Amino acid sequence: MQKKLNFSLDEVAVKKIMKYPGRPTLVFLHDSLGCIELWRDFPEKLAKQTKCNLIIYDRQGYGQSPPFSYSNRDKDYMELEADILHKLLRYWEVNDAILFGHSDGGSIALIAAAKYPKNIRGIITEGAHIFVEDITIEGIREAIKMYETTDLKSKLAKYHGDKTEQMFWAWAGTWTSEDFREWNIEKHLPSVTCPSLVIQGSNDEYGSLKQVRGIVDKTNGRSRKLVIPGAKHTPHRTKAELMLEETNRFVKSLAPI
Repeated sequence: MQKKLNFSLDEVAVKKIMKYPGRPTLVFLHDSLGCIELWRDFPEKLAKQTKCNLIIYDRQGYGQSPPFSYSNRDKDYMELEADILHKLLRYWEVNDAILFGHSDGGSIALIAAAKYPKNIRGIITEGAHIFVEDITIEGIREAIKMYETTDLKSKLAKYHGDKTEQMFWAWAGTWTSEDFREWNIEKHLPSVTCPSLVIQGSNDEYGSLKQVRGIVDKTNGRSRKLVIPGAKHTPHRTKAELMLEETNRFVKSLAPI
């Protein structure tokens, strides 16, 4: 049985910039080691260029949000996070959202758009996964090695504090377990009917372009793939100008200024 996340919605760490009445709200969903601060200034730049409102938040166990209320993740933890996102959007009274999800956040965005389409105008995914690949496991094992032998742990601790150890292994331990090899969210994709921009770096160390093709082929909304040449798993950081240009164009196609 899926574990419940025992915290109140007002405990979630959130950054809001609500400057544009009547405009959509960009909602940023971080990756499996991310948080509000690690997005840096990319969200604010995109919101300013598109004249959209902005919400960035830390999921439970990350950044400034409460610690995890459970010791082990179940395979469907991202579906649970999509349910929580739906509750948060209602709590924040966001009725017109464009989701921007990176890695785990992209997978959560896909599930949320499938399950709760009413208030989601469109989605942008960056390095999202819909199934587990060997390259994904290899990339995570390399991250484990770095965590154990370099200063990666101390770097993450600057953002996640004493939650760092649990946060890291909630990701690395779950994804490298035998049970998780069967994880797959393709069943949700036909229910995604909103427009989507599906982004991945050509050299993503955590997934092949099969992820992109699967999302584009199996969703039922207007979908466009964007492969960023030379980029790895975080194009919004390493290819920021190109990412801003392309996501700006997509958002304005959904909500012309």
